[in-house]
Amino acid sequence: MVIKVFIATQSGSTAIKKKQQDVLGFLEANKIDFKEMDIAANEDNRKWMRGNVPGENRPQNGIPLPPQIFNDELYCGDFDAFFNAKEDNGVYAFLGLTPPPGSKENVGENEAEKDKESAHQTVEPEEAVEESLKPESSPEGEYVEKEDEEEAESVTEDEEQQPVTEEEEDEEPVTEDEDEVDES
Repeated sequence: MVIKVFIATQSGSTAIKKKQQDVLGFLEANKIDFKEMDIAANEDNRKWMRGNVPGENRPQNGIPLPPQIFNDELYCGDFDAFFNAKEDNGVYAFLGLTPPPGSKENVGENEAEKDKESAHQTVEPEEAVEESLKPESSPEGEYVEKEDEEEAESVTEDEEQQPVTEEEEDEEPVTEDEDEVDES
């Protein structure tokens, strides 16, 4: 499949030139293979383009202006349709091409695949859950819950909590009034 972009290399309209540059620049930047079909230099290209733009996509005057985009013989659209597809991250669908892996057009498909995968994940049997909750014996012969053991491993020596002494319990909290120093 070859993307054909019908352009006019000798157009007096800056608007048409900008639209053509936008389409061609996007295709080049995304490494999408295409052929430029010049309607200004080749009368056959002009006739073919005008003859193959569907009636419902023709402007009011009946003469389609470049750029017009085709996938081989299949009409994709004009600049406005291309621009809308680009804004919606749907250029590959607009061009009738398969999006490359990792493109924004694949994001919706990838999310659907992830949902399918998560629905098919296996659930641990009750025995495995119960086994993980059974206490283990420590080297000193004491039983320690696995969860407590994991928490103990994650606390460093600096983070260990110090026991509260009786002196600390008897101390009353300092209020703001006591902090103020009389400066007279």
